[in-house]
Amino acid sequence: MRNAGSTSLVRSVLVVIALAAVGASAEERGPVVATSDGRVRGISSEGVDRFLGIPYAAPPVGDLRWRPPQPHAPWRGVRDATAFANHCPQVPSPYGQGSITEDCLYLNVFRPGHDEGEDEGDEGDNEGHDRRLPVMVWIHGGALLVGESDDYDPVRLVRHGVVLVSMNYRLGVLGFLAHPALTAESPDHASGDYGIMDQQAALRWVRRNIRSFGGDPSRVTIFGESAGGLSVHTHLASPLSAGLFHRAIVESGAYSLTQPSLSDAETQGQALAERVGCSDQTAACLRAVPVETLIVSLITRSVVPNLEGHVLTQSIGASIASGEFNRVPVIEGSNHDEWRLFVASDFDLAGGPLTADHYVDAIAATLGVPLPVAEIIAMSYPLADYPSPDVALGAVGTDAIFACNSRKVAGLLSQYVTTFAYEFNDENAPELFLPPVSFPYASAHASEIQYLFNLRTPIPSPGLTHDQRRLARAMTTYWTNFARTGSPNWFGQPFWRAYDSARDEMQSLVPPVPEVESGFALDHKCFIWTPTP
Repeated sequence: MRNAGSTSLVRSVLVVIALAAVGASAEERGPVVATSDGRVRGISSEGVDRFLGIPYAAPPVGDLRWRPPQPHAPWRGVRDATAFANHCPQVPSPYGQGSITEDCLYLNVFRPGHDEGEDEGDEGDNEGHDRRLPVMVWIHGGALLVGESDDYDPVRLVRHGVVLVSMNYRLGVLGFLAHPALTAESPDHASGDYGIMDQQAALRWVRRNIRSFGGDPSRVTIFGESAGGLSVHTHLASPLSAGLFHRAIVESGAYSLTQPSLSDAETQGQALAERVGCSDQTAACLRAVPVETLIVSLITRSVVPNLEGHVLTQSIGASIASGEFNRVPVIEGSNHDEWRLFVASDFDLAGGPLTADHYVDAIAATLGVPLPVAEIIAMSYPLADYPSPDVALGAVGTDAIFACNSRKVAGLLSQYVTTFAYEFNDENAPELFLPPVSFPYASAHASEIQYLFNLRTPIPSPGLTHDQRRLARAMTTYWTNFARTGSPNWFGQPFWRAYDSARDEMQSLVPPVPEVESGFALDHKCFIWTPTP
Protein backbone atom coordinates (compact mmCIF):
# COMPACT_ATOMS: atom_id res chain seq x y z
CA MET A 1 0.00 0.00 0.00
CA ARG A 2 1.38 3.47 -1.00
CA ASN A 3 1.90 6.07 1.64
CA ALA A 4 0.52 9.64 1.36
CA GLY A 5 3.87 11.10 0.25
CA SER A 6 4.14 8.58 -2.55
CA THR A 7 0.58 9.30 -3.72
CA SER A 8 1.25 13.04 -3.71
CA LEU A 9 4.40 12.57 -5.79
CA VAL A 10 2.55 10.45 -8.36
CA ARG A 11 -0.19 13.10 -8.64
CA SER A 12 2.42 15.82 -9.20
CA VAL A 13 4.09 13.83 -11.95
CA LEU A 14 0.73 13.20 -13.63
CA VAL A 15 -0.11 16.91 -13.47
CA VAL A 16 3.22 17.82 -15.09
CA ILE A 17 2.65 15.21 -17.82
CA ALA A 18 -0.87 16.51 -18.43
CA LEU A 19 0.30 20.12 -18.64
CA ALA A 20 3.06 19.12 -21.06
CA ALA A 21 0.52 17.31 -23.20
CA VAL A 22 -1.73 20.38 -23.25
CA GLY A 23 1.25 22.53 -24.26
CA ALA A 24 2.25 20.12 -26.99
CA SER A 25 -1.25 20.00 -28.38
CA ALA A 26 -1.41 23.79 -28.41
CA GLU A 27 1.86 23.96 -30.33
CA GLU A 28 0.63 21.38 -32.84
CA ARG A 29 -2.75 23.01 -33.38
CA GLY A 30 -1.85 24.94 -36.53
CA PRO A 31 -2.72 23.70 -40.03
CA VAL A 32 -0.26 21.30 -41.64
CA VAL A 33 0.37 21.10 -45.40
CA ALA A 34 2.60 18.71 -47.33
CA THR A 35 4.98 20.36 -49.81
CA SER A 36 7.37 18.73 -52.25
CA ASP A 37 10.20 19.21 -49.72
CA GLY A 38 8.35 18.24 -46.56
CA ARG A 39 5.44 19.15 -44.33
CA VAL A 40 4.98 22.61 -42.82
CA ARG A 41 2.85 23.74 -39.89
CA GLY A 42 1.37 27.23 -40.05
CA ILE A 43 -0.67 29.43 -37.75
CA SER A 44 -4.26 30.66 -37.98
CA SER A 45 -5.51 34.12 -37.01
CA GLU A 46 -8.00 36.70 -38.24
CA GLY A 47 -9.62 34.08 -40.43
CA VAL A 48 -6.36 33.54 -42.35
CA ASP A 49 -3.96 30.59 -42.34
CA ARG A 50 -0.35 31.78 -42.50
CA PHE A 51 2.57 29.57 -43.50
CA LEU A 52 5.66 31.71 -42.96
CA GLY A 53 9.34 31.28 -43.73
CA ILE A 54 9.14 28.31 -46.11
CA PRO A 55 12.42 27.77 -47.99
CA TYR A 56 12.00 27.68 -51.76
CA ALA A 57 15.70 27.28 -52.65
CA ALA A 58 18.97 26.38 -50.98
CA PRO A 59 20.72 29.14 -49.01
CA PRO A 60 22.80 31.11 -51.57
CA VAL A 61 25.89 31.15 -49.37
CA GLY A 62 29.54 30.20 -49.84
CA ASP A 63 30.11 28.84 -53.31
CA LEU A 64 26.42 29.45 -54.15
CA ARG A 65 26.85 33.22 -53.84
CA TRP A 66 26.22 34.64 -57.36
CA ARG A 67 24.90 31.41 -58.76
CA PRO A 68 21.37 30.55 -59.89
CA PRO A 69 19.16 29.32 -57.04
CA GLN A 70 19.54 25.63 -56.27
CA PRO A 71 16.97 23.15 -54.89
CA HIS A 72 16.49 23.06 -51.14
CA ALA A 73 17.11 19.76 -49.36
CA PRO A 74 14.00 17.93 -48.15
CA TRP A 75 13.35 17.72 -44.41
CA ARG A 76 11.88 15.09 -42.13
CA GLY A 77 8.96 15.65 -39.83
CA VAL A 78 6.93 18.85 -39.74
CA ARG A 79 8.78 22.15 -40.22
CA ASP A 80 7.61 25.10 -38.15
CA ALA A 81 6.21 27.83 -40.40
CA THR A 82 4.76 30.20 -37.83
CA ALA A 83 7.27 33.07 -38.08
CA PHE A 84 8.93 35.01 -40.88
CA ALA A 85 12.40 33.85 -41.82
CA ASN A 86 15.52 35.88 -42.66
CA HIS A 87 15.25 38.61 -45.25
CA CYS A 88 18.01 39.42 -47.69
CA PRO A 89 21.12 41.55 -46.98
CA GLN A 90 20.61 45.31 -47.19
CA VAL A 91 21.40 48.52 -45.37
CA PRO A 92 18.64 49.84 -43.09
CA SER A 93 16.32 52.36 -44.74
CA PRO A 94 12.75 53.65 -44.49
CA TYR A 95 11.87 50.90 -46.97
CA GLY A 96 13.55 47.88 -45.39
CA GLN A 97 15.21 46.56 -42.26
CA GLY A 98 18.96 46.08 -42.21
CA SER A 99 20.25 42.53 -42.66
CA ILE A 100 23.54 40.74 -43.25
CA THR A 101 22.07 37.24 -43.55
CA GLU A 102 22.58 35.68 -46.98
CA ASP A 103 20.42 32.65 -46.09
CA CYS A 104 17.24 34.45 -47.14
CA LEU A 105 15.38 32.60 -49.91
CA TYR A 106 12.06 32.07 -48.14
CA LEU A 107 8.43 32.62 -49.03
CA ASN A 108 5.13 32.88 -47.20
CA VAL A 109 1.70 31.52 -48.07
CA PHE A 110 -1.58 33.04 -46.85
CA ARG A 111 -4.98 31.49 -47.47
CA PRO A 112 -8.53 31.77 -46.11
CA GLY A 113 -8.71 29.92 -42.80
CA HIS A 114 -9.09 26.13 -42.61
CA ASP A 115 -9.99 23.98 -39.66
CA GLU A 116 -7.31 23.93 -36.95
CA GLY A 117 -5.17 20.83 -36.89
CA GLU A 118 -5.99 19.92 -40.48
CA ASP A 119 -3.27 17.84 -42.11
CA GLU A 120 -3.47 18.01 -45.88
CA GLY A 121 -1.87 15.87 -48.54
CA ASP A 122 -0.89 16.83 -52.05
CA GLU A 123 -4.48 17.67 -52.98
CA GLY A 124 -5.85 18.64 -49.57
CA ASP A 125 -9.59 19.23 -49.69
CA ASN A 126 -9.39 21.24 -52.92
CA GLU A 127 -9.31 18.59 -55.60
CA GLY A 128 -11.63 20.25 -58.11
CA HIS A 129 -10.72 23.33 -60.15
CA ASP A 130 -13.88 25.08 -58.93
CA ARG A 131 -12.85 24.60 -55.31
CA ARG A 132 -9.31 25.86 -55.75
CA LEU A 133 -8.65 29.55 -55.31
CA PRO A 134 -6.81 31.97 -57.59
CA VAL A 135 -3.22 32.64 -56.55
CA MET A 136 -1.57 36.04 -56.21
CA VAL A 137 2.23 36.26 -55.89
CA TRP A 138 3.48 39.55 -54.44
CA ILE A 139 6.95 40.87 -55.34
CA HIS A 140 8.04 43.63 -52.97
CA GLY A 141 9.64 46.87 -54.10
CA GLY A 142 12.68 48.77 -52.91
CA ALA A 143 14.76 49.65 -55.99
CA LEU A 144 16.07 46.02 -56.03
CA LEU A 145 18.25 47.22 -53.15
CA VAL A 146 16.07 47.03 -50.04
CA GLY A 147 12.78 45.59 -48.79
CA GLU A 148 11.38 42.33 -47.47
CA SER A 149 8.20 40.28 -47.63
CA ASP A 150 7.54 40.64 -43.89
CA ASP A 151 6.15 44.17 -44.22
CA TYR A 152 3.03 43.25 -46.20
CA ASP A 153 0.06 41.68 -44.41
CA PRO A 154 -2.38 40.59 -47.15
CA VAL A 155 -5.37 39.80 -44.92
CA ARG A 156 -7.75 42.05 -46.90
CA LEU A 157 -6.85 40.44 -50.22
CA VAL A 158 -7.01 36.92 -48.82
CA ARG A 159 -10.48 37.55 -47.42
CA HIS A 160 -11.58 38.18 -51.00
CA GLY A 161 -10.94 34.51 -51.71
CA VAL A 162 -7.37 34.19 -52.95
CA VAL A 163 -4.24 32.36 -51.87
CA LEU A 164 -1.40 34.87 -51.63
CA VAL A 165 2.34 34.18 -51.75
CA SER A 166 5.07 36.67 -50.85
CA MET A 167 8.81 36.12 -51.10
CA ASN A 168 12.28 37.41 -50.36
CA TYR A 169 14.81 37.52 -53.19
CA ARG A 170 18.45 38.56 -53.45
CA LEU A 171 18.99 42.31 -53.65
CA GLY A 172 21.67 44.80 -54.63
CA VAL A 173 25.16 43.46 -55.26
CA LEU A 174 24.22 39.95 -54.16
CA GLY A 175 21.22 39.86 -56.48
CA PHE A 176 22.40 41.72 -59.55
CA LEU A 177 26.20 41.83 -59.81
CA ALA A 178 27.46 41.13 -63.32
CA HIS A 179 31.17 40.44 -63.67
CA PRO A 180 33.38 38.78 -66.33
CA ALA A 181 34.62 36.17 -63.84
CA LEU A 182 31.06 35.18 -62.97
CA THR A 183 30.08 35.11 -66.64
CA ALA A 184 33.06 32.88 -67.44
CA GLU A 185 32.09 30.23 -64.90
CA SER A 186 28.40 30.23 -65.91
CA PRO A 187 27.20 27.45 -68.24
CA ASP A 188 24.85 30.07 -69.73
CA HIS A 189 27.70 32.57 -70.19
CA ALA A 190 25.71 35.08 -68.17
CA SER A 191 25.91 36.89 -64.85
CA GLY A 192 23.69 39.20 -62.86
CA ASP A 193 19.90 38.93 -62.55
CA TYR A 194 20.17 36.39 -59.71
CA GLY A 195 17.35 38.15 -57.89
CA ILE A 196 15.06 37.64 -60.89
CA MET A 197 16.08 33.98 -61.03
CA ASP A 198 15.16 33.73 -57.34
CA GLN A 199 11.70 35.03 -58.17
CA GLN A 200 11.41 32.48 -60.96
CA ALA A 201 12.43 29.73 -58.53
CA ALA A 202 9.68 30.89 -56.17
CA LEU A 203 7.17 30.79 -59.04
CA ARG A 204 8.25 27.25 -59.88
CA TRP A 205 7.73 26.37 -56.19
CA VAL A 206 4.23 27.80 -56.46
CA ARG A 207 3.54 25.70 -59.56
CA ARG A 208 4.64 22.54 -57.70
CA ASN A 209 3.03 23.18 -54.36
CA ILE A 210 0.21 25.71 -54.33
CA ARG A 211 -2.49 23.10 -54.96
CA SER A 212 -1.73 21.67 -51.52
CA PHE A 213 -2.62 25.06 -50.00
CA GLY A 214 -5.93 25.23 -51.86
CA GLY A 215 -4.59 27.36 -54.72
CA ASP A 216 -5.14 26.90 -58.43
CA PRO A 217 -1.78 26.54 -60.24
CA SER A 218 -3.50 27.45 -63.52
CA ARG A 219 -4.54 30.89 -62.20
CA VAL A 220 -1.40 32.58 -60.89
CA THR A 221 -1.21 36.38 -60.91
CA ILE A 222 2.13 38.08 -60.27
CA PHE A 223 1.99 41.62 -58.94
CA GLY A 224 4.41 44.10 -57.48
CA GLU A 225 5.13 47.76 -56.82
CA SER A 226 8.12 49.87 -57.93
CA ALA A 227 11.02 47.39 -58.24
CA GLY A 228 8.38 44.70 -57.79
CA GLY A 229 6.54 46.18 -60.77
CA LEU A 230 9.79 46.29 -62.74
CA SER A 231 10.22 42.63 -61.81
CA VAL A 232 6.75 41.87 -63.20
CA HIS A 233 7.74 43.59 -66.46
CA THR A 234 10.91 41.50 -66.46
CA HIS A 235 8.87 38.30 -66.15
CA LEU A 236 6.68 39.43 -69.03
CA ALA A 237 9.84 39.79 -71.13
CA SER A 238 11.83 36.79 -69.83
CA PRO A 239 11.63 33.53 -71.78
CA LEU A 240 12.45 31.70 -68.54
CA SER A 241 9.19 32.92 -66.98
CA ALA A 242 6.97 31.48 -69.70
CA GLY A 243 4.12 29.44 -68.23
CA LEU A 244 4.87 30.43 -64.62
CA PHE A 245 2.00 32.96 -64.37
CA HIS A 246 -1.27 33.76 -66.10
CA ARG A 247 -1.95 37.42 -65.28
CA ALA A 248 0.20 40.37 -64.23
CA ILE A 249 -0.31 43.60 -62.26
CA VAL A 250 2.31 46.37 -62.47
CA GLU A 251 2.19 49.15 -59.88
CA SER A 252 4.60 52.02 -60.63
CA GLY A 253 7.02 49.69 -62.40
CA ALA A 254 7.51 51.32 -65.81
CA TYR A 255 10.49 53.46 -64.79
CA SER A 256 13.08 51.30 -66.59
CA LEU A 257 12.11 50.13 -70.07
CA THR A 258 15.65 49.89 -71.47
CA GLN A 259 18.14 47.66 -69.67
CA PRO A 260 21.95 47.83 -69.89
CA SER A 261 23.93 45.29 -71.89
CA LEU A 262 25.86 42.53 -70.17
CA SER A 263 29.16 44.19 -71.11
CA ASP A 264 28.08 47.51 -69.58
CA ALA A 265 26.92 45.74 -66.44
CA GLU A 266 30.20 43.80 -66.27
CA THR A 267 32.15 47.08 -66.47
CA GLN A 268 30.22 48.35 -63.47
CA GLY A 269 30.91 45.05 -61.72
CA GLN A 270 34.64 45.41 -62.30
CA ALA A 271 34.59 48.89 -60.78
CA LEU A 272 32.77 47.50 -57.76
CA ALA A 273 35.33 44.69 -57.42
CA GLU A 274 38.06 47.33 -57.19
CA ARG A 275 36.12 49.18 -54.49
CA VAL A 276 35.78 46.06 -52.33
CA GLY A 277 39.45 45.11 -52.63
CA CYS A 278 39.36 42.56 -55.45
CA SER A 279 41.85 44.12 -57.83
CA ASP A 280 42.59 40.62 -59.16
CA GLN A 281 38.97 40.55 -60.45
CA THR A 282 38.47 36.89 -59.50
CA ALA A 283 35.28 35.18 -58.44
CA ALA A 284 37.10 33.62 -55.49
CA CYS A 285 38.05 37.05 -54.14
CA LEU A 286 34.52 38.38 -54.60
CA ARG A 287 33.02 35.41 -52.77
CA ALA A 288 35.40 36.01 -49.87
CA VAL A 289 34.31 39.65 -49.39
CA PRO A 290 32.24 40.06 -46.20
CA VAL A 291 28.58 40.73 -46.83
CA GLU A 292 28.81 43.88 -44.70
CA THR A 293 31.31 45.30 -47.21
CA LEU A 294 29.24 44.33 -50.23
CA ILE A 295 25.97 45.92 -49.18
CA VAL A 296 27.57 49.35 -48.77
CA SER A 297 29.61 49.14 -51.97
CA LEU A 298 26.96 50.32 -54.43
CA ILE A 299 26.95 54.02 -55.29
CA THR A 300 23.52 54.17 -56.88
CA ARG A 301 19.95 54.68 -55.71
CA SER A 302 18.67 51.65 -57.62
CA VAL A 303 19.76 48.69 -59.71
CA VAL A 304 18.11 47.11 -62.73
CA PRO A 305 18.43 43.75 -64.50
CA ASN A 306 20.86 43.47 -67.42
CA LEU A 307 20.57 41.87 -70.84
CA GLU A 308 22.72 38.83 -70.09
CA GLY A 309 21.04 36.75 -72.76
CA HIS A 310 19.58 34.14 -70.44
CA VAL A 311 17.00 35.69 -68.14
CA LEU A 312 16.62 38.69 -70.44
CA THR A 313 17.36 38.55 -74.15
CA GLN A 314 16.00 41.99 -74.99
CA SER A 315 14.94 45.11 -73.13
CA ILE A 316 11.48 45.26 -71.58
CA GLY A 317 10.28 48.07 -73.84
CA ALA A 318 11.52 46.35 -76.99
CA SER A 319 10.03 43.04 -75.95
CA ILE A 320 6.58 44.53 -75.35
CA ALA A 321 6.69 46.69 -78.49
CA SER A 322 7.50 43.68 -80.67
CA GLY A 323 4.91 41.42 -79.06
CA GLU A 324 7.69 39.02 -78.04
CA PHE A 325 6.64 38.65 -74.44
CA ASN A 326 4.64 36.27 -72.27
CA ARG A 327 1.16 37.24 -73.34
CA VAL A 328 -1.21 37.40 -70.38
CA PRO A 329 -3.81 39.98 -69.29
CA VAL A 330 -2.18 42.96 -67.54
CA ILE A 331 -3.12 45.76 -65.16
CA GLU A 332 -0.65 48.63 -65.62
CA GLY A 333 -0.63 51.82 -63.57
CA SER A 334 1.11 54.61 -61.70
CA ASN A 335 0.45 57.24 -59.02
CA HIS A 336 -0.36 60.87 -59.77
CA ASP A 337 2.49 62.31 -57.66
CA GLU A 338 5.12 59.56 -57.72
CA TRP A 339 8.26 61.70 -57.59
CA ARG A 340 7.26 63.75 -54.55
CA LEU A 341 8.57 60.94 -52.35
CA PHE A 342 12.04 61.33 -53.86
CA VAL A 343 11.96 65.13 -53.76
CA ALA A 344 11.26 64.84 -50.05
CA SER A 345 14.19 62.50 -49.41
CA ASP A 346 16.62 64.27 -51.77
CA PHE A 347 15.89 67.84 -50.68
CA ASP A 348 13.62 68.63 -47.73
CA LEU A 349 14.92 65.78 -45.56
CA ALA A 350 18.51 66.17 -46.79
CA GLY A 351 19.04 69.85 -46.03
CA GLY A 352 15.97 71.86 -46.88
CA PRO A 353 13.39 72.56 -49.58
CA LEU A 354 14.51 73.05 -53.17
CA THR A 355 15.02 76.70 -54.08
CA ALA A 356 14.17 78.41 -57.33
CA ASP A 357 17.85 79.08 -57.99
CA HIS A 358 18.60 75.36 -58.03
CA TYR A 359 15.50 74.21 -59.91
CA VAL A 360 17.17 73.70 -63.29
CA ASP A 361 20.16 71.96 -61.68
CA ALA A 362 17.75 69.63 -59.90
CA ILE A 363 16.01 68.76 -63.16
CA ALA A 364 19.37 67.96 -64.77
CA ALA A 365 20.37 65.74 -61.84
CA THR A 366 16.99 64.00 -61.67
CA LEU A 367 16.84 63.12 -65.36
CA GLY A 368 20.57 62.86 -66.09
CA VAL A 369 20.42 65.48 -68.85
CA PRO A 370 22.71 68.43 -69.68
CA LEU A 371 21.83 71.84 -68.25
CA PRO A 372 20.68 73.27 -71.61
CA VAL A 373 18.18 70.43 -71.91
CA ALA A 374 17.09 70.95 -68.31
CA GLU A 375 16.47 74.62 -69.07
CA ILE A 376 14.17 73.67 -71.95
CA ILE A 377 12.29 71.22 -69.71
CA ALA A 378 11.91 73.91 -67.05
CA MET A 379 10.12 76.08 -69.61
CA SER A 380 7.41 73.43 -69.85
CA TYR A 381 7.19 73.27 -66.04
CA PRO A 382 7.43 76.96 -65.07
CA LEU A 383 7.69 77.59 -61.34
CA ALA A 384 4.81 80.05 -61.59
CA ASP A 385 2.49 77.11 -62.26
CA TYR A 386 3.33 75.34 -58.99
CA PRO A 387 3.10 76.24 -55.30
CA SER A 388 6.81 75.50 -54.76
CA PRO A 389 9.94 74.33 -56.61
CA ASP A 390 9.58 71.03 -54.74
CA VAL A 391 6.16 70.39 -56.25
CA ALA A 392 7.36 71.49 -59.70
CA LEU A 393 10.28 69.05 -59.60
CA GLY A 394 7.90 66.37 -58.36
CA ALA A 395 5.79 66.88 -61.48
CA VAL A 396 8.85 66.66 -63.75
CA GLY A 397 10.06 63.42 -62.20
CA THR A 398 6.60 61.87 -62.08
CA ASP A 399 5.84 62.59 -65.71
CA ALA A 400 9.25 61.73 -67.18
CA ILE A 401 10.04 58.61 -65.16
CA PHE A 402 6.74 57.02 -64.20
CA ALA A 403 3.46 58.34 -65.57
CA CYS A 404 4.13 58.63 -69.31
CA ASN A 405 6.14 55.42 -69.39
CA SER A 406 3.21 53.64 -67.74
CA ARG A 407 0.82 55.02 -70.38
CA LYS A 408 3.26 54.03 -73.13
CA VAL A 409 3.48 50.45 -71.86
CA ALA A 410 -0.30 50.21 -71.54
CA GLY A 411 -0.61 51.30 -75.17
CA LEU A 412 1.97 48.78 -76.35
CA LEU A 413 0.54 45.91 -74.32
CA SER A 414 -3.01 46.61 -75.46
CA GLN A 415 -2.03 45.75 -79.04
CA TYR A 416 -1.50 42.13 -77.98
CA VAL A 417 -3.28 41.42 -74.67
CA THR A 418 -6.19 42.69 -72.66
CA THR A 419 -4.81 45.59 -70.64
CA PHE A 420 -6.37 47.67 -67.88
CA ALA A 421 -4.70 51.03 -67.14
CA TYR A 422 -5.10 53.03 -63.92
CA GLU A 423 -3.84 56.06 -62.07
CA PHE A 424 -3.94 56.10 -58.27
CA ASN A 425 -5.01 59.61 -57.37
CA ASP A 426 -5.86 60.12 -53.71
CA GLU A 427 -4.37 63.53 -52.92
CA ASN A 428 -4.77 62.83 -49.20
CA ALA A 429 -3.18 59.37 -49.10
CA PRO A 430 -1.29 58.90 -45.80
CA GLU A 431 2.50 58.95 -46.12
CA LEU A 432 3.87 56.00 -44.15
CA PHE A 433 7.56 55.98 -45.12
CA LEU A 434 8.87 59.53 -44.60
CA PRO A 435 8.09 62.29 -42.07
CA PRO A 436 6.20 65.47 -43.01
CA VAL A 437 7.94 67.99 -45.27
CA SER A 438 7.21 71.46 -46.64
CA PHE A 439 4.73 70.22 -49.28
CA PRO A 440 1.92 67.65 -49.40
CA TYR A 441 2.98 64.16 -50.46
CA ALA A 442 -0.41 63.65 -52.14
CA SER A 443 -0.47 60.32 -54.08
CA ALA A 444 3.28 59.79 -53.86
CA HIS A 445 5.26 56.70 -54.85
CA ALA A 446 4.14 53.61 -52.90
CA SER A 447 1.15 55.38 -51.33
CA GLU A 448 -1.33 53.00 -52.97
CA ILE A 449 0.04 49.88 -51.28
CA GLN A 450 -1.73 50.59 -47.98
CA TYR A 451 -5.07 50.32 -49.82
CA LEU A 452 -4.28 46.66 -50.57
CA PHE A 453 -2.11 45.53 -47.62
CA ASN A 454 -1.77 46.25 -43.95
CA LEU A 455 1.77 47.61 -43.82
CA ARG A 456 4.60 47.63 -41.31
CA THR A 457 6.25 51.01 -41.97
CA PRO A 458 8.41 53.60 -40.15
CA ILE A 459 5.47 56.02 -39.82
CA PRO A 460 2.46 54.61 -37.92
CA SER A 461 -0.63 54.58 -40.08
CA PRO A 462 -3.31 57.07 -39.04
CA GLY A 463 -5.82 54.73 -40.63
CA LEU A 464 -7.90 55.34 -43.70
CA THR A 465 -10.93 57.61 -43.70
CA HIS A 466 -14.38 56.33 -44.60
CA ASP A 467 -13.99 57.42 -48.23
CA GLN A 468 -10.49 55.94 -48.41
CA ARG A 469 -11.77 52.64 -47.06
CA ARG A 470 -14.36 52.62 -49.84
CA LEU A 471 -11.55 53.09 -52.35
CA ALA A 472 -9.56 50.32 -50.68
CA ARG A 473 -12.53 47.95 -51.01
CA ALA A 474 -12.83 48.84 -54.69
CA MET A 475 -9.11 48.24 -55.27
CA THR A 476 -9.02 44.91 -53.46
CA THR A 477 -12.11 43.87 -55.43
CA TYR A 478 -10.50 44.91 -58.73
CA TRP A 479 -7.19 43.19 -57.96
CA THR A 480 -8.68 39.90 -56.73
CA ASN A 481 -11.32 39.68 -59.48
CA PHE A 482 -8.57 40.20 -62.03
CA ALA A 483 -6.71 37.29 -60.42
CA ARG A 484 -9.88 35.21 -60.55
CA THR A 485 -11.08 35.94 -64.09
CA GLY A 486 -8.59 38.11 -65.98
CA SER A 487 -10.94 41.10 -65.65
CA PRO A 488 -11.14 43.43 -62.62
CA ASN A 489 -14.88 43.97 -63.04
CA TRP A 490 -17.53 42.68 -60.68
CA PHE A 491 -20.91 43.71 -59.35
CA GLY A 492 -20.91 46.71 -57.02
CA GLN A 493 -17.85 48.52 -58.41
CA PRO A 494 -17.59 51.06 -61.25
CA PHE A 495 -16.95 49.42 -64.60
CA TRP A 496 -13.31 49.48 -65.70
CA ARG A 497 -12.95 49.46 -69.47
CA ALA A 498 -9.94 47.77 -71.07
CA TYR A 499 -7.37 50.27 -72.31
CA ASP A 500 -7.54 51.42 -75.92
CA SER A 501 -4.95 53.90 -77.21
CA ALA A 502 -7.53 55.58 -79.44
CA ARG A 503 -9.79 56.29 -76.46
CA ASP A 504 -6.84 56.80 -74.05
CA GLU A 505 -8.95 56.43 -70.92
CA MET A 506 -7.76 55.12 -67.58
CA GLN A 507 -9.45 54.19 -64.36
CA SER A 508 -8.76 56.90 -61.80
CA LEU A 509 -8.45 55.28 -58.38
CA VAL A 510 -9.79 58.24 -56.43
CA PRO A 511 -11.87 58.18 -53.25
CA PRO A 512 -14.57 57.41 -52.58
CA VAL A 513 -15.33 55.69 -55.89
CA PRO A 514 -13.07 55.12 -58.92
CA GLU A 515 -14.00 57.02 -62.05
CA VAL A 516 -12.96 57.26 -65.69
CA GLU A 517 -10.04 59.57 -66.45
CA SER A 518 -9.53 60.92 -69.97
CA GLY A 519 -7.02 63.75 -69.44
CA PHE A 520 -4.01 61.73 -68.27
CA ALA A 521 -1.73 62.50 -71.23
CA LEU A 522 -2.36 66.24 -71.05
CA ASP A 523 -2.08 66.36 -67.27
CA HIS A 524 1.34 64.66 -67.36
CA LYS A 525 2.59 66.41 -70.52
CA CYS A 526 3.18 63.09 -72.25
CA PHE A 527 3.53 64.91 -75.57
CA ILE A 528 7.02 65.81 -74.26
CA TRP A 529 8.08 62.45 -72.84
CA THR A 530 6.35 59.85 -75.02
CA PRO A 531 4.83 61.53 -78.08
CA THR A 532 2.95 58.32 -78.95
CA PRO A 533 1.40 55.83 -76.53
